[in-house]
Amino acid sequence: MLRIDETRAGQRIDNFLIRECKGVPKSHIYKAIRGGQVRVNKGRISSDYRLQEGDMVRIPPLRLPEPEQPRHVPAAVFPVVFEDEHLMVIDKPAGVAVHGGSGVSFGVIEQLRAARPQEPFLELAHRLDRETSGLLIIAKRRAALVGLHDMFREIRARKFYWALVQGDWVNDRQHIRLPLLRWLTDSGERRVRVDPTGKPAHTIITMQRRFGRFSLVQAELKTGRTHQIRVHLAHSGFPIVGDDKYGDDAIRDQFARQGFKRMFLHSGRLEFNHPVTGQPLVLEAPLPAACQAVLERLEKSL
Repeated sequence: MLRIDETRAGQRIDNFLIRECKGVPKSHIYKAIRGGQVRVNKGRISSDYRLQEGDMVRIPPLRLPEPEQPRHVPAAVFPVVFEDEHLMVIDKPAGVAVHGGSGVSFGVIEQLRAARPQEPFLELAHRLDRETSGLLIIAKRRAALVGLHDMFREIRARKFYWALVQGDWVNDRQHIRLPLLRWLTDSGERRVRVDPTGKPAHTIITMQRRFGRFSLVQAELKTGRTHQIRVHLAHSGFPIVGDDKYGDDAIRDQFARQGFKRMFLHSGRLEFNHPVTGQPLVLEAPLPAACQAVLERLEKSL
């Protein structure tokens, strides 16, 4: 039980608990608030409640991770599309995070390091969402990592994704320029929305195939904002099939009952100059078998 003095008055209860309970995951704190375990003056409150001087706050027992508990990371081998002494490009499967964090204890980069202990340097050059499959670049030398970061920042690489969207896409080619703003939900989950105060974002959508109620499109990223393709498409009225954050729950359930339990977004093509040698590279990863099966089923239903 803690009594709020004048120095703590005015804070939101969630921010107060995050500072007070250092090391406790945010998701656990928000869960405790929602479940009524956190009480102010013996009553339930919401996460946006602002503390007042004299409030009595009950903080429930919250479990911390064992400080010295070693984390086991299983080694994993991923399909390699390109590799030399400076970098490697793999075909990441859906459902695998690129790194640990946000409730995930390990990801691709940790598993690669475990599988290749002889490599002194392995770092992600960019990121893919957990449910997005396809091409992912890993730097094996610092010079390559710096060069890749410069290349992405200056938009000297071309990234192409394939997405199955809900709806009959109209234009053969369309530029979507909508600013994107990142924000956190009450549970601490990261989300993105179109907002005039956000950062500029530009996606080029090219029609690939129409299936009546659904369309296969190609998305080229001209900027690299978080969840950019997903939010741009959803805001335009064409959410990606299987998207658990911005998509249609009923459509996701429908495809899941048919055996497709992922988001239909695949990083299928990269075009860039090697950051060290300058060699032009055009790398491709075919659509996974599960995505191909969905397209074949839709084709038969026409």
